[in-house]
Amino acid sequence: MVTFERDLRLNMIDSLLTSPHGEVGKLVDIHRECRLLDSVFYAHLAVWYQKNGHVRDHQEVFLANLLVSEVEVQREAGFVLLQNLPPYQVARVVKQLKVHLGKVPRSARTAVEHYLRKREGEPKMFDGAALRAKAAMKSLYAALHIRPSERADAILFKGNPPEDSLAFALRRLAKASSGEEQARIIIESGIPFPVAVGAIGQMTPALLVALVGVMSPAEVINNLKNLEAKGAVKHQGLRQLIESKLAQAKTDSRVSAYKASVAGRNLEGDERLTQTLEGITDAQVKSKGRIRRSTALLVDKSSSLQQAIEIGKRLAAMVSAITEAELLVYTFDSLAFSVEAQGDKVADWERAFAQFTANGCTSCGVALATMRMRAQRVEQIVIVTDEEENTAPYFSDEFRLYSQFLGYQPALTLVKVGNATGQLEKQLKTNQVPYQTFHFQGDYYSLPNLIPLLSRPGRLDLLLEILATPLPRRRREKQGVGPQLACASG
Repeated sequence: MVTFERDLRLNMIDSLLTSPHGEVGKLVDIHRECRLLDSVFYAHLAVWYQKNGHVRDHQEVFLANLLVSEVEVQREAGFVLLQNLPPYQVARVVKQLKVHLGKVPRSARTAVEHYLRKREGEPKMFDGAALRAKAAMKSLYAALHIRPSERADAILFKGNPPEDSLAFALRRLAKASSGEEQARIIIESGIPFPVAVGAIGQMTPALLVALVGVMSPAEVINNLKNLEAKGAVKHQGLRQLIESKLAQAKTDSRVSAYKASVAGRNLEGDERLTQTLEGITDAQVKSKGRIRRSTALLVDKSSSLQQAIEIGKRLAAMVSAITEAELLVYTFDSLAFSVEAQGDKVADWERAFAQFTANGCTSCGVALATMRMRAQRVEQIVIVTDEEENTAPYFSDEFRLYSQFLGYQPALTLVKVGNATGQLEKQLKTNQVPYQTFHFQGDYYSLPNLIPLLSRPGRLDLLLEILATPLPRRRREKQGVGPQLACASG
């Protein structure tokens, strides 16, 4: 019975952490099934994922399921976690409740009302939310029939913002007659870049300095291409300001690990800035965990699998940056080819993979056969493939022989790409080989989701870590004091 429950929960982790991003309907079904099978474990997994997960769809569906739970402590966990989301995600959670779960219970409405009242009570927080996510904020009031405060009503619905609001400052910005006045308004009010750009006719260096000055590191990265188009990265003073913001991005939890890398590839020939952005990705990835098991990364390079090679580059860079043990990297078609990089950055691995193109037949087992012949021992294997095998040696046969050579069975992670056939999975199930899957659906930002699966000493350790994650609780309200947030296990 204990083994069955453990396997059930491990399968739940596999299903939830690796199901496709963007297919919300499928996610909802998977989450609902997992919650019904084991609501206690599901709740701890939901809280654990808010900190360790990287796919927003999962975060939102987790919260929606907590908010409709029949267990009070789980509803309270959903209440607390909801308070930390940006408005657009809260609106998406409400949509999950209405469209996919078919109800918005009183506890969920109370959680959203508290979310809105807290922001109404802090004008700076409310103004920022109303300016950046006006549609989402309006939908929260309207969809749940929550009466806005007088100030919120004036800003969001009446179009008559008070003079101390960001919305009023934006009107002043649009009417300002000089660049100096516009810069002063931006600095004094902190109007965000995407909003200010639409209100300003001609962008000058002075205005760009003011705008970059009020941007967060994440906002600089997200808007770097736009800043480049306006000449900001070639202006010495502006460039220094941008670089100072990027230096902060290495430790900013709001920065996505791979957005910086993608932003760097979108720049036009600025190698120094590209290296800075790669450094941010490196630092952010390293902050997610450390891999202490020796690892083999096997990348399918057979015909039509250029995508697998692209994923292999990024995974190799990610794993090499955080591993404390040996890393072996092979590409394979009907033969296996060792890949070595002179460093652990994405650029280093791009150079190492540059000689390989997608062609040839497919033997998923040939890399394992090569490792066995070379007496190369690893504790875990990650294989990137569409699972289509048409040439011996076959993976399941070689996995058995390699396990015999080792004297133990290495952990196995299957990264499925393209139109994965399921052939390899069927062979593994037939041979009762335990494995975990990650189905890549084109979202490179989701790749750090693999880190928790690879960085624990074993899958059971991951399960125990999740179960040890406490559920956040609200402290009871005191007279004149709003609800306090705390954590409690259970």
